[in-house]
Amino acid sequence: MSSDSLIRALPDLVIGVRRDGVVLALNAGHGVGELKPDGESVGKSVHEIWPEHVAELVKQLTRKAISTRTTAEAKFFDRGQEYEVRASPQGPDRAICIIRPSAPDNLADTVNASGEQLAPQIDRRGFLKRFKESTAMAALREKPLAVAVIHVEGLAEIAQAIAPKLSEQIMTAAVLRLAANSPGSGTRPPWYLGQLSDSLLSLVLESADRESIEACVEQICKSLREPLQLAGDVYQLTPSAGVAILGQDASSAKALLDHARAAVNEARRGGGGRIRFFTDTLQLESLARLDITRELHNAIANREIQLKYVGRHDLATGRLVAWVGYLRWQHPLQGEIRPAEFLRVAETTGLGTTLSRAAMKWLQEDFVALSRRSEPDVRISFGALRHHLSHEEFVEDFQRFLATGVIPPQRLELRISERNLTVRQPADLKPLAAAGVQLIVDEVGRGAMSLEWLARAPLHGMQLDRAWALASRKHKVALRVCRAGIALAQALDLVPMATGVDDIEQRNSLAKLGCQQGSGDLYPQVASGGARAASSGKTQKAR
Repeated sequence: MSSDSLIRALPDLVIGVRRDGVVLALNAGHGVGELKPDGESVGKSVHEIWPEHVAELVKQLTRKAISTRTTAEAKFFDRGQEYEVRASPQGPDRAICIIRPSAPDNLADTVNASGEQLAPQIDRRGFLKRFKESTAMAALREKPLAVAVIHVEGLAEIAQAIAPKLSEQIMTAAVLRLAANSPGSGTRPPWYLGQLSDSLLSLVLESADRESIEACVEQICKSLREPLQLAGDVYQLTPSAGVAILGQDASSAKALLDHARAAVNEARRGGGGRIRFFTDTLQLESLARLDITRELHNAIANREIQLKYVGRHDLATGRLVAWVGYLRWQHPLQGEIRPAEFLRVAETTGLGTTLSRAAMKWLQEDFVALSRRSEPDVRISFGALRHHLSHEEFVEDFQRFLATGVIPPQRLELRISERNLTVRQPADLKPLAAAGVQLIVDEVGRGAMSLEWLARAPLHGMQLDRAWALASRKHKVALRVCRAGIALAQALDLVPMATGVDDIEQRNSLAKLGCQQGSGDLYPQVASGGARAASSGKTQKAR
């Protein structure tokens, strides 16, 4: 099933509106009833397709969003139904407006005219306020209370690869099946539900009994694990849960929620699909966190972490353009540890800058070995970690790095993740560009970029995120993201690049879009840890 048909199946109405009220695009909207315009509404004014009070509100919100460069939202009634409308700026003269039916304030109070409990709805706005009130009242009256944070695996990937609204619809559909677990049913403690983010639900229970809490949370997780059919496709979700109990683990709403988050993170590290209590997490996992921090510190000192290189090539000629270095940790007991795991530890423990600086030294050693077996114009590429990039001595670190003379600035490339662009002002990077270092925006498509920042920064290229590049041949949304990223690079006179060039068809597809350079399985692998690889090769040759 195409991504366009999935988008059309979503309940929210998504429209592009120009400042003067002309509709530029329409998507989805089967959940807004008669408010959904027909397919011939594109190019018409909002006043031609909606009642005056709706049209005027959409037009006002569009203008407000464009002028303030922030999201504007409001509620309105039409034909007895309350709706929410949210406008987000999409340039100097247009905005994206999303219209959806308003959700009930509380999960527990959703009843029909006969007083029967309806299927629960996700509490989007009032949950945190209600949770704070519940925590305060429970502490005052000395009543039991617990909070469970439930993380649903897979939704972030769906949002990134297909459409954010699809992941939201999947979450909503999954929660709607929880009617069988209505508050206070059977022996279960009363509870209510809220949503913290795209992938996080929060469950508040009036109980401190571990067995009752675990039984209730497990019942809800079991429902979430059941296959979910939506728009003809079947989705399988994997929930993990972390629980914190008032009085035992924390005495305030914020601390209670933070501890539940910590517990669910430990549940996810254990393989997913588990329930962990913060008390157990505190007792059993705190030493493990200290151990991995100590091991990471030792791994940096002993250079157990190395740089793994992949070659970036010219898509038209196949010529090697750059060695692109990525951090790799080969643990002596656990084997290879994924970068996402140890980089998160590095950032949260303050070792991010230390690791990034150490990697710069390893880069010099590897450059000496790699440059012996390649053309003299091939560059070496380094991705600075966020904490190092934001450090006050970052530019000075690089200037000292260049002053050693091991890597000529004309042979060096600095990659900055799209999500980390705004931690430095564009002017901060001009000394590096002036010296000859090429600056690349990496992982394009994962977050929101500032066009002003891009236009001011002394950039050389933009590299598409691997997930979008791989999905571009199967999903139209991913294809549009790649096409937009490449067009933006061309408009800024930058070199469009991509990862995930794993076969000839992918190379031809990206090249047709205008991409000039790429890396992936199509091209020969580059040895990891250049200096060590070279030395071991000499030893074997001597033998």
